[in-house]
Amino acid sequence: MTDLSWLTARPVAHRGFHDMNKARWENTLSAFEAAAERGYAIECDVHLSSDRIPVVIHDGDLKRLTGQDGFVWQRTAAELTTLKVGGTSDHVPTLQQALDLVDGRVPLVVELKGVPGHDQGLVESVGKMLRRYRGKAAIMSFDHWLIRDFPKHAAGIPGGLTAYGKDNQLIEAHFSMLAHDIAFTSYAAGDLPNQFVSFVRERLKMPVITWTVHDQPAVDLTFRYADQMTFEGFEPDLVKVA
Repeated sequence: MTDLSWLTARPVAHRGFHDMNKARWENTLSAFEAAAERGYAIECDVHLSSDRIPVVIHDGDLKRLTGQDGFVWQRTAAELTTLKVGGTSDHVPTLQQALDLVDGRVPLVVELKGVPGHDQGLVESVGKMLRRYRGKAAIMSFDHWLIRDFPKHAAGIPGGLTAYGKDNQLIEAHFSMLAHDIAFTSYAAGDLPNQFVSFVRERLKMPVITWTVHDQPAVDLTFRYADQMTFEGFEPDLVKVA
């Protein structure tokens, strides 16, 4: 079994160490630099541009983050990197720009955002980049069709399932993903405990991180039922960990 102790060694900054989009916005190079300076691992979100280049942005719709109409998949990477995020000096970065900035200083957890009909090549492109990257990195997704491509197009890179929920239908769907060589899971903190997380952590010895932790109750839930947290809006090193 691959040693993934690095994945849970330090809290994971959700979309980088941003300030809840006041001055330092999510998924920007400024947020990634702030996380790396503090020694936090970094979670970021990746979409595919129209010219098949992975770019770091959470929403498929450009409006909230850039004020522009349209979707990420309709723009080239060159066009996207000219767009300012939240009216700041930060632009939408490519994944390669984020990798170059972090440069192995802290681990990266890259969440792949699927868009049916517009994400062909996403896993393959990210896989190629991360195989060349000299730092610690993992990939994950909510999207089962992308996870099924992890073993083929991102072999050797730890792959995870991003998940939520407690109802039986969701739990059964999560269990079905164990057939695709996932190495960890990132689970909604508010949906702990549940039988899926208990099984993978206790029986399979699979690391579990949580998302997205904003307060002490979620911190407490995380460290009772999982191994590490993905956080935002506070400094983990300044709070009590049970």
